[in-house]
Amino acid sequence: MNDKVKLEKIAKLTRYFILVSTTEAGSGHPTSSLSAADLMTGLMFSGIFRFNTEQPGHPNNDRIIFSKGHASPLLYALWAAGGKITEEELLTLRKFGSHLEGHATTAFKYAEVSTGSLGQGLSIGLGMALNAKYVDKLPYITYVLLGDSEMSEGSQWEAMQIAAHYKLNNLVGIVDVNRLGQRGETMYGHDINAYEKRISSFGWETIVIDGHNIDEIIGAYEKVSHVNDRPVMIIAKTIKGKGVSFIEDKNGWHGKALNREQLGQALKEMGEIDKSVRGDMAKPEDLKPETRTPQATQKILYLADTPVATRKAYGNAIARIFPKYPDIVALDAEVSNSTHADIFREKYPERFFEMYIAEQNMVGAALGLSQRNKIPFISTFAAFFTRAFDQIRMSRYSDANIKFIGSHAGVSIGEDGASQMGLEDIAMFRTILDSVVLYPSDAVSAEKLVEEAARHKGMVYVRTTRNATPIIYKTNEEFPIGGSKVLRQSDKDVITVVGAGITVHEALGAYGELKKEGIFIRIIDLYSIKPADMTNLRKAANITQAIITVEDHFAEGGIGEAVRSLMADVDVPVHSLSVQKMPRSGKPGELLDYEEISRSAIIKKVRELIN
Repeated sequence: MNDKVKLEKIAKLTRYFILVSTTEAGSGHPTSSLSAADLMTGLMFSGIFRFNTEQPGHPNNDRIIFSKGHASPLLYALWAAGGKITEEELLTLRKFGSHLEGHATTAFKYAEVSTGSLGQGLSIGLGMALNAKYVDKLPYITYVLLGDSEMSEGSQWEAMQIAAHYKLNNLVGIVDVNRLGQRGETMYGHDINAYEKRISSFGWETIVIDGHNIDEIIGAYEKVSHVNDRPVMIIAKTIKGKGVSFIEDKNGWHGKALNREQLGQALKEMGEIDKSVRGDMAKPEDLKPETRTPQATQKILYLADTPVATRKAYGNAIARIFPKYPDIVALDAEVSNSTHADIFREKYPERFFEMYIAEQNMVGAALGLSQRNKIPFISTFAAFFTRAFDQIRMSRYSDANIKFIGSHAGVSIGEDGASQMGLEDIAMFRTILDSVVLYPSDAVSAEKLVEEAARHKGMVYVRTTRNATPIIYKTNEEFPIGGSKVLRQSDKDVITVVGAGITVHEALGAYGELKKEGIFIRIIDLYSIKPADMTNLRKAANITQAIITVEDHFAEGGIGEAVRSLMADVDVPVHSLSVQKMPRSGKPGELLDYEEISRSAIIKKVRELIN
C-alpha cells in the first residue's frame, strides 16, 4: 500500500468515526469536522508531524491546536485512527463523565488547550511558538487549525501581526475555508484570493491549496520547512460535510448530527471502510530545553521613609525573584514604562516579550507559554484586561498558570480620567473559578505578593497602584495567600475598617484623626481579596459594632461584596464605601473625596455609626 492510498483510507476511517460518534451523541459538529478531515490526516500521519504518543508532554513534540474547537469530533477521530482511542470510547462523545467533550478540553490528554470560543487558537499557538524559538530553543512546530468564520475575529489579526514581528517560521496556521458558518455563508465564502491577499499583507507566507487533494496537502506541509523568518498560513478550499453527498456544501447542517437512518445512508455511500488501518506518527528528536537551577533571591530593600508605588515594586519583584523561578517570562502591552515591567526587560531581555496594544492576543499567548510550562507574568493597565475577559476565562478551562498584573487601578490614578481607571477588575477576576485576587498596599507587600503569585499554581491577579504610597511593612513580614493584616487594634475598638491597596492608607489616616477624639477603630488590610481571611474578619465582627469596607472600585463584585459573602451568617452590619459616582478627572485626593472613599469619608461614616 503506497502512502497516498493509506492516507486516503485513514481519512475515510476518520470520517466514519466522526459520523458514528456524533450520531450516537445526537449532537455535535460533523460537517465542520468532515471538511478538515483530509487536512489533518495529511498532517498527522504523513511523517510531517512529529509526536511521541507515549509522552504527550514531551518538550520537543510538535503541537496541534484546534482553534475551531467545535471540530472536536475530528480531533477524537484522528486519535482513534492513530490507535489511541477505541471506537467504544468514541461513542461516549458528549456524554456526562466522558473525556470527549462537546468542544475540546484538556480533559482529553491529546488536546493542547480547551477551545471553542472562536478566534483564540492562533494567539495560543503564537505563545507556544515564542517558547520554542526564543525560550526553550527547540525545533518543534506549532500547527493551528482555523475555521473561516473565526477569521472575522480581531484577535486573529492581532496574533498575525505579532507572529510576523517575531519572525515565527515555526508557526503554521491552516484555514479550513469551507464557505459556510453557523447561519449561512461566511464573509468571503469560497473567495480564497480574499484570504490570501489579507493574510499575506500581514507578512505571512501563504500557500493556497485544494483541501481535499492529498498531494497538494502534503506538498504544502513540506514547503513549511523551506520558509525562513516568517510564519506560514495554509489556505485550504474545502467543502463542509465533505464525503456525504446529501450534506456537502448545504446550509442548515452546522452543529447538527445525522440521525440513524441518515447515518446508514451516508455509510452506504462511503462504501467499504478499512477499520483495521491505523496511522503512525513520526517521533521527534529527544531534545529538551536547557534547565536552570533555581537560586536564592536578593533581599528586599526599601527605605522606610520613602514612598514607592506598588507598580514599581512589581517590576522590582519579578526581576528579583527570576533566579528562584527561572520559568518566568514577562509580557506587556506597550506600557512597560508605566507597569514597570521594563525593570525586568532591562535585566532579562531574552525573557521579555513586547505584545504591543493587543491585550486579547497577549492573554492568548500567555496561555500558550503556560501550556509549555512557563510562568507568564502579563501586565497592562487594570482597565484594559476587561477587553480580554473571554481569553482570561478560557485560560482557566485549560488549567492555566498565568499571573495578571493590573496597574493604574481606581479613581486614585487621578487626572487621566474614567477610561484609564480600572474599576471593574476585582469583580472580573473574582468570577474566575479558583482564581486568586491580591491587592498590595505598599512596596514590601507588593514584592511579597508577586512572589506568592509565582509560587502559586493557577491564575492570580495582582492589582497595583499608580501613585507612590508609604512603606508600612517590615521586610520580614510574610503575606500568605488567603491572609490579611490587622494593622491597628485594641480592646476599645468600636468599628472595623477593611481596606486594600490605596484605601489602607486612607483608613490609617482616619485612625489617627479618630484616635485624637478617643474613638478607636480596628484596621484590616485585606490584601488577599480572594481567597479572603475569614478568621480575622469574623474575630473583628465579634468584637466591634460594625464593619466598614472601603475600596477604590465599583461596589458590584468588589471588596464589600466579598466581605458580605463571608459574613452572611454573622449578625454584624457591613457598610460599603466604594466608587458610586461617574468617575472624572482630578487630583487623586480630590477624587477619593468625591467618591467618598477617603479618610474624611471613613471618619464621617464611623461617627455616623457610633452616634
